[in-house]
Amino acid sequence: MNHPRRDTTEPSPQPRPPWAGAATLAPGPTVPGGPSAPTPPRLAWGKGQGQLQAVSVWTERVPDRGEDAEPFVAHHWESGQGLLAVFDGSGGAGAAPAWRAPDGTSRTGAWVGARTARLATECWFHDVTRGHQGAEPQSLHTYLKYFLAKAPQRHSKIGGTMRRQLPTTLAGVHYQVARGEAEIGLRPLWAGDSRAYALLPESGLHVLTRDHTRESDALELLRSDPPMTNLVSADRDFSVDTQYLTLRLPCVLVAATDGFFGYVHTPADFEHLLLHTLQQAGGAAEWAHLLRREVESFTADDASLALVTLGYQDFDELRSQFAARLAKLTDQQSRGRPSVLTAAADPAVDPHGTAARIRAWQDRSWQAYREDYESYLPHAPQELV
Repeated sequence: MNHPRRDTTEPSPQPRPPWAGAATLAPGPTVPGGPSAPTPPRLAWGKGQGQLQAVSVWTERVPDRGEDAEPFVAHHWESGQGLLAVFDGSGGAGAAPAWRAPDGTSRTGAWVGARTARLATECWFHDVTRGHQGAEPQSLHTYLKYFLAKAPQRHSKIGGTMRRQLPTTLAGVHYQVARGEAEIGLRPLWAGDSRAYALLPESGLHVLTRDHTRESDALELLRSDPPMTNLVSADRDFSVDTQYLTLRLPCVLVAATDGFFGYVHTPADFEHLLLHTLQQAGGAAEWAHLLRREVESFTADDASLALVTLGYQDFDELRSQFAARLAKLTDQQSRGRPSVLTAAADPAVDPHGTAARIRAWQDRSWQAYREDYESYLPHAPQELV
């Protein structure tokens, strides 16, 4: 469990009300999509510079009501440090109104919490790159607590153990690349059930975080929706968990909310989504556009993703390095895959047992995929209840 650092130094605040909406995103082309009639806001951009490609995707199911904050992606060239992170406001725990915009629009605690956490994380990373803070989770925890205490909130008359003030998940990766080195140091940082990953050409997608839920099996988490045991909030203690590891370059780092990985049929499907859109794309901006289009076709939630590739000479090399992995994954996951992947659980409605065949295929897929996927899975953290 990580506790806030006991010192008298306050974070250097850089408030950006009202309320921390659309903080800073790295520059890149915005790819429009959809008709001109009112549609959910969406953002998809990609940008490459040297051996770094960055991609960001953000989309809302309901216009201007999404509880995912915009993803954060930044790289500090002088120090070789970078950070990618996503934030998913917890609508169930934070459904009560917390702030009213100047135009009269009411914002929930989940909406404010996600954007406040994003602003706090941005300021924390700014101070880390200046050498004013270490990159350990205790210092990020201090920034989150400080900014959440300053954010607008209303204390609801509705009580209960599930109610939270400004609740949000957080998942990201702080990394550092040393000049001339073939390895990269990684520190995943998370609270809640958003996730961070490493994507490698030889072994595919590796989860770097462990959901703060009672259930930890990725396939079972697709079949159920257990409550979180820890998430960032203004009124309860929380932890920011971490692990430290090194990977050889080149590699791809990913952070995503459950709108991306929580509505697929198997854990392997999320990797397939990343790789097949990569192979179709001609550059980082088009990859972002394809990812946004794909996730909007199946998700039932807001969805956000941040992605950074490190060590590839250009986008063509990145794409070619993952072509063999996509072919292997496609072959592995297609074996025994039912032609129809939706079926009622009621045997009277599903007389041919399609649901049972789907479940059996999911189990086989997961067993074939699980070892590599979980090879960097951290040990179970001490939970907060």
